[in-house]
Amino acid sequence: MKVLYDGEIYAMYAKQSGGISRYFDNLISRLPEEFSPILTTARNRGGSHPIHPNLNLLRCDFNFYPNRISRWFRNRYFKHIVSQYEFQIANPTYYSLLTGQSILDYKCPIVITVYDMIHEIFSDSMDPYGIVSELKRKAVFSAHSILCISESTRQDLLERYPALEERTTVTLLATELGESCISQAFITPNRPYYLYVGARENYKNFDQLLLAFANLTTKFPHILLCVGGSPFKKKEHKRIAELNLTNNIEHYGMTSDSQLAKLYNASIALVYPSLYEGFGIPPLEAMSCGTAVIASNVSSIPEVVGDAGLLFDPKSTDELVDH
Repeated sequence: MKVLYDGEIYAMYAKQSGGISRYFDNLISRLPEEFSPILTTARNRGGSHPIHPNLNLLRCDFNFYPNRISRWFRNRYFKHIVSQYEFQIANPTYYSLLTGQSILDYKCPIVITVYDMIHEIFSDSMDPYGIVSELKRKAVFSAHSILCISESTRQDLLERYPALEERTTVTLLATELGESCISQAFITPNRPYYLYVGARENYKNFDQLLLAFANLTTKFPHILLCVGGSPFKKKEHKRIAELNLTNNIEHYGMTSDSQLAKLYNASIALVYPSLYEGFGIPPLEAMSCGTAVIASNVSSIPEVVGDAGLLFDPKSTDELVDH
């Protein structure tokens, strides 16, 4: 079985592994040995890619300015390369293609994965011109099979496009992290700490967490909040200073899986205040590493956490503090 994976997501995050590209790394790497996956990619050679005995990796990892010309050349290159191969199934990694073509142009069954409906639900901030939403709409209506990473995501999709019900299947995510991954050599804070992992923009509700944590430090001045993810922006540093939290927050940037597992395991709990998630992998990782979870009672999060964590209203600072 030959399966084509258009690696648009590898181009979107050319220097950053994780997220959707990690999902496809794991998916392709675990295909049966008799399969022959074909992956187009614009990620540089140092970035992660799947490993499979029959993997055919078609790479074009250069970029130059102006970007529109670089993109034009890359589209033409991949369109030519892909045309040389025969494949039985197409499974694009995103809602657009490295070839620049329409997903409808494929002459074989198409599988599309829907990760969330963030661009539709938070359209004002995430997709004000509806560009991603329209790409997604075209992609899902082109697909013969639609994989949704949670029942919540499936219901959000069907609320908008009920005609797709017969094409949808829920395929829940998993994690490789666990207590067996923990790096004993990695040093964590010697003060009690809560942990936050992941992006922090708008719907992630990070400012609400800062407000709650500022209230908590009035009672427990030595408590820490450890934050894993991208560096703080200037406005975040300013907000942290305004709330007198400078000495109560420690930032961790890029960590290995074993280091992250140690951060999870040594924490009091993971705090996950997001207003919406298509799945929400950090709570699953935390539980796998033996860590308590305090998370929002919204969207897919209760589906992931079940009765194994403490759930709260993410819009209530007082409720988060109480937990």
